[in-house]
Amino acid sequence: MQRLTVKNVVTESKANGAFSESELTRNGNVEDHNIILTTNKECSFRCVMCDLWKNTLDYRVKDGAVAKQVKDALNSLPKAKHLKLYNAGSFFDRQSIPKPDTFEIADFIQEYETLIVEVHPKLISTPCFEFADYLQPQLEVAMGLETVDPDVLPRLNKSMTLDDFERATTALLERNIFVRAFILLRTPWQTEEEGIYWAKASIDFAQSIGVECCTVIPTRPGNGTVELTAPLPESLHEVVEYGIAKKNGRVFGDSWDLE
Repeated sequence: MQRLTVKNVVTESKANGAFSESELTRNGNVEDHNIILTTNKECSFRCVMCDLWKNTLDYRVKDGAVAKQVKDALNSLPKAKHLKLYNAGSFFDRQSIPKPDTFEIADFIQEYETLIVEVHPKLISTPCFEFADYLQPQLEVAMGLETVDPDVLPRLNKSMTLDDFERATTALLERNIFVRAFILLRTPWQTEEEGIYWAKASIDFAQSIGVECCTVIPTRPGNGTVELTAPLPESLHEVVEYGIAKKNGRVFGDSWDLE
């Protein structure tokens, strides 16, 4: 796919971002979460609505680079019980994060209670389960469900079906690995009303297969591949309120750059 924008300048010697924010946990308490955005090779799944590729590299980083990014970033962050490691792709994509780095990271985050990583459903397999067994904190895997709209999901270039997502979710839950779903609000080719409808339907689907935490993410223009119209703020509010009212797990709204 041809892109109309270019990448930002990033370096493998430093994480792309490191910050802390509060979040409601599974136990019902609001607690601090440290978040690190690693710098690594671009995700191999080039989803048309994604703009995270802008802060990635065109090459595989050397072994140890991502682990050092994480270690340096942790030294700049306050104490917290929970850690999110997001890499604009999949934690178990060896072209993004080399295998030795994942276990090195596990060694120096043992004091955390929870580690949350993002993974494509197709990459939920033995490497994920081996890492979870080795890891001291509780592992939680965040996967992009995106939408259950049958007309849109196949067009996102995600190389995933709803069956793939359900199989991955089932495999994770069977191994006591928590699951979080990313749900898009107003994907490409949807009107505002359709975006609201399908985001709610996506929450329903995720919760029906055992996902306890859903994060609703408004799409935003400027991804460089397809034309997008950002949803209205009140649409995000409506979808999140819908999910919360169901009382079937946590539902968050990620405001991104939404006004």
